[in-house]
Amino acid sequence: MNLMKPGTFSAILICLICASFTLHVAADPGFGGGDPAEAVDLNNRGLALYASGDLEGAEICFEGALEIAEGAYGPDHPNVATVVNNLGLSLRDSGNATGAKACFERALAIGERTYGLDHPMVATYLNNLGLVLRDMGDLPEAKRCFERALAIEEQAYGPHHPNVAINVNNLGLVLQEMGDLEVAKGCFERALAIDERTYGPVHPNVATDVNNLGGVLWEMGDLLGSKACFERALVIGEGAFGFDHPMVATTVNNLGWVLWEMGDLSGAKACFEGALAIGVTGRGTNDPTVATYSENLNLLLQDIGGAEVAQLCSEENSTAYGDAPGEMIARG
Repeated sequence: MNLMKPGTFSAILICLICASFTLHVAADPGFGGGDPAEAVDLNNRGLALYASGDLEGAEICFEGALEIAEGAYGPDHPNVATVVNNLGLSLRDSGNATGAKACFERALAIGERTYGLDHPMVATYLNNLGLVLRDMGDLPEAKRCFERALAIEEQAYGPHHPNVAINVNNLGLVLQEMGDLEVAKGCFERALAIDERTYGPVHPNVATDVNNLGGVLWEMGDLLGSKACFERALVIGEGAFGFDHPMVATTVNNLGWVLWEMGDLSGAKACFEGALAIGVTGRGTNDPTVATYSENLNLLLQDIGGAEVAQLCSEENSTAYGDAPGEMIARG
């Protein structure tokens, strides 16, 4: 069976911290431009568009808010950092990793100057910078960002805060890609314990943790444990979001890989077909994630076709020797 490396064709969700923008101070008269209230409105509209998946519209709003905020406060104000961070989120999801990285680095520099090195807002910017560095394949730097963000969050909130779970989860994803599976597994188990304690057993964050735990168990060869995780994540996701949500598609796709490796080709086929159908409905046929689901299904169909040919050949060979298909043939 031609199984692809987990994480290459099997998408795993990442939690993301999105900083909101509320103004408590008047514009700096030294900069003399822009209405802060308009910047707030544009930023909040951008967040709503971002949440709905309209990344182009969100980017336009954030760029407008940024221009006003810079005019009102200057280039190094914490409100500017907030808008720059949000613009970075939109750029990252649009596939502009370079632009997103520049945004998060700028937000981080402003945050460190404003709040100091150990402030929770600095941890937010570090987390988001770590995400885009992971996207770009710079795993050591991403790991450093998540480790630093985690230390800040633990110091600020204690070891059992949901923000800690987010950073632990993201650190686990990087460690998994770096091949440190045991430590990654510990990260996902810790994130899961925090989120179950915080939200209960059927919260979407719990589904994310269980999904990611299933991924690392798969890589470690624990197919039964992995299958149980993906099945639990699927139940939670369907209950929280409905049957046609992108998170459901991700989990169904992951479950399909496990079923395939366990030899359940019909079950895997149903999963890949389901993920593809959800993806096409929600994202369209040209989306990269949908292309992944389609490729997974095609790979499986090739495997099923090969298995059917092998079975047919076996039956033909057995029949040629006068024996029932599948029986042993004694050689004298």
